[in-house]
Amino acid sequence: MEPSLPVVECFHSLQGEGVHAGRSAYFIRLASCKVGCPWCDTKESWNSELHPQRSIFDLSSSTAQAQLEGAAFVVITGGEPLHHDLNLLCNEIRKSTLNEENKSIPIHLETSGVDILSGNPDWITLSPKPHSPPRLDTLLACQELKVVIQKEEDLNFAEKMANIIKYNGNTNTQLFLQAGWENKKGQTLAIKYVKKNPSWRLSMQTHKWLGVM
Repeated sequence: MEPSLPVVECFHSLQGEGVHAGRSAYFIRLASCKVGCPWCDTKESWNSELHPQRSIFDLSSSTAQAQLEGAAFVVITGGEPLHHDLNLLCNEIRKSTLNEENKSIPIHLETSGVDILSGNPDWITLSPKPHSPPRLDTLLACQELKVVIQKEEDLNFAEKMANIIKYNGNTNTQLFLQAGWENKKGQTLAIKYVKKNPSWRLSMQTHKWLGVM
């Protein structure tokens, strides 16, 4: 049998959040998540048994096609993608998207960081959760820290995560606060905090505002 992974959906759209917001991207949403955030907007991805297995070679082929159609990078998301070993998938994506300049499409990973890092992604967006904190090695490896703000305690958690990164000498990680969707309190807290703390930026879920997938 061909190696496969449980897939919720794959689609070519715009990245809606963080550093790369507004850029053309191909998304691979893998099923399975044990982190269990009550406010999660993709709860349908939690149970991997509800979603079909898709060949890793098929996923890499579809990524190559999306690259031809303008995708600047591929985003592996979930669910929690690191519940799976991503080494083979990322290796196949790199092989199938290799161009004449010997470069492959950049691989971005969106994760809560609770599992061992795999796949050697080119960009890691870490969205840590207070009730299920990330592994230290994944926290220190991320290029982008994006903390969802629902209540005031989340601001303290965000600073704790950022301070760990800074203490270990990583000064290049981009810091984002993102208000929980349709959470007015979270939005107010995030905006006020960013206004007073210039090392942080506000991340907006622009794809939701625009109504694009």
